[in-house]
Amino acid sequence: MQYSQYLWVSLLSIGLVSPVFADSTDTNAVEEGTVREAAPKYPRLESLKELKNIKAKDLKVDANAAQPDEIKDPLQPLNRQIYALNDSVDRHVIRPVSVQYKAKVPENVRGSYRLFRKNMGEPWNAVNQVAQGRFTRAAKTLARVTINTVTTLGLADPARRLGLSTEEESLGDTLGYYGVPSGPYIMLPVLGPSTFRNALDYPAESYAKPLTYIFDNNNQDGLAWGNTIWGGIDTRANLLDAESVLQGDRYAAIRDIYLQHKKFEIAQKKGDDGAVSFIDDGDDFSDEDSESSQNPSE
Repeated sequence: MQYSQYLWVSLLSIGLVSPVFADSTDTNAVEEGTVREAAPKYPRLESLKELKNIKAKDLKVDANAAQPDEIKDPLQPLNRQIYALNDSVDRHVIRPVSVQYKAKVPENVRGSYRLFRKNMGEPWNAVNQVAQGRFTRAAKTLARVTINTVTTLGLADPARRLGLSTEEESLGDTLGYYGVPSGPYIMLPVLGPSTFRNALDYPAESYAKPLTYIFDNNNQDGLAWGNTIWGGIDTRANLLDAESVLQGDRYAAIRDIYLQHKKFEIAQKKGDDGAVSFIDDGDDFSDEDSESSQNPSE
């Protein structure tokens, strides 16, 4: 069994127990006198009952930030419970590790690792671009991965100097490109914000990216898990500076930024991004900026 399958079994288990865990976490916060996110109104497993209220029409919605909560986020009670779990894990485990990772690991090492992971995802980007009928863009992506792999093993990005910038793709983006509605917003255990459509990205990419087969063919389960964990820590560390922009209801802010960002991405691929009011989450800018600063020779 591939490590990704173990991951999804674990996520399913966490998803089932998260309402209980989140409820106990909020109770402890009140006892300690700590002011945090507003406690969910639905005690323990009550939020799971909301699933029975989801109708077929709710799954056909194309969620965006401007819609009322009952349309874009009909699972909000359950989503907030899972968010409370994710936030607790982040505060007690992931964020402290990420802070130490950013402080102790040199910036050029972090940047090279990030570029290496991104380079290994370029073939999947090209597959999606071909599926979208954007053959010129796919050719540029294949040229990118070829140049970067041959010259630096993907640890740097000389292709950018030649005008070959990266463009992230996913199965969810491709489906959205052809008008498949996103479905309502969902908060995934550990993985974070998503929609019904974009949740398909995780199992699809676990089989589509080259690293999966490199590790699997060599029975390197330890390296596979290490790469997954390290990648998550690196991503979290890269978002530390953006935390201050989230004020008030952090759950709602994260949700609306995510939905608007995905809406803008798909509109941009279609060439009509001017019709979308984009809420900049700072992630793309910081990522691009960090790459250039970590590789000044490019």
